[in-house]
Amino acid sequence: MENAAGDFTKKLNEWGKAKTPFFFLVDYLFQNPQAWKLEDVDPNEILFSLNGFTNDHSAFRSELPEHIQFDRRPLPFEAYEPKFKCVLNHLNAGNSFLVNLSIPTPVETNLSLKQIFQHSEAPYRLLFQDRFVCFSPEIFVRIRGNRIASFPMKGTIDASVPNAEQVILSDHKEAAEHATIVDLIRNDLSMVAEKVWVERYRYIDRIQTFDKTLLQVSSEIAGTLPATFDGHYGDLLQKLLPAGSITGAPKPRTLEIIEEAEQYQRGYYTGVMGYFDGHNFESAVMIRFIEQEKDGLVFKSGGGITALSNAESEYQEVINKVYLPFSHAPHAVP
Repeated sequence: MENAAGDFTKKLNEWGKAKTPFFFLVDYLFQNPQAWKLEDVDPNEILFSLNGFTNDHSAFRSELPEHIQFDRRPLPFEAYEPKFKCVLNHLNAGNSFLVNLSIPTPVETNLSLKQIFQHSEAPYRLLFQDRFVCFSPEIFVRIRGNRIASFPMKGTIDASVPNAEQVILSDHKEAAEHATIVDLIRNDLSMVAEKVWVERYRYIDRIQTFDKTLLQVSSEIAGTLPATFDGHYGDLLQKLLPAGSITGAPKPRTLEIIEEAEQYQRGYYTGVMGYFDGHNFESAVMIRFIEQEKDGLVFKSGGGITALSNAESEYQEVINKVYLPFSHAPHAVP
């Protein structure tokens, strides 16, 4: 495993220094990172569209069926609650300030993973070898020149809730969770940047699904890379990963808590995907993630837990994140 991470890091450092365009994937635990020169990415194996940068140039888009089936079979609350209590016990003991707890939800749909990729309305999309599809709204880091920025998302609410924006922004638990993650990301960026600041704090993104609109709270943290950086993207990713927004703080102890509470393998879910075009580097956190497993499709989703969290509302947030991001899905079957 260490060789895979070491080879990946060396490769990205060399390509970055030589300004060679590339595409990459890193799994949650940095055990199976993969990278390709951009010219070697096979669109029959990998399709990506990352904020407009894409290798999906096919003019053909398969039509959606008249009735879209998307059935969720969530983990019962009685099975979620012990995981939540495990996390809460660690929080109350002072072992962590914030833990991102995720669960797998079996789903059934009459859509292929490729149809989901093609029709998803999300800024960061990936179809990987018919193994999984990701339609993420969350940037990890963006580098333009010597400026690096990260955009953590923390806090989600159904837009149909009366005064939804005011409700989510005035929620003390959500505010505490967001402040913790901004502080963590600021500290993480300080490992690779000389100067770090908060550019925007707690602004609202709107995310469209096929049956509702969600409001998501984000912030922008920026920094200045040193002159010695010289395209060492492999070193940068090794220092910054796993992403703070999908782990928690402090990161090392929180990773142990996540393993104890979740009891399943995240794999590439909550890892990072991205590209370097020879000048600009862009990456996204792989959330909103459907994976083909032996027994069918599984949608992996999660949410941040703090000492102020309520089990029922956290459970509902995790279920709310199991969606297809289609704004014009006709005759959707719930």
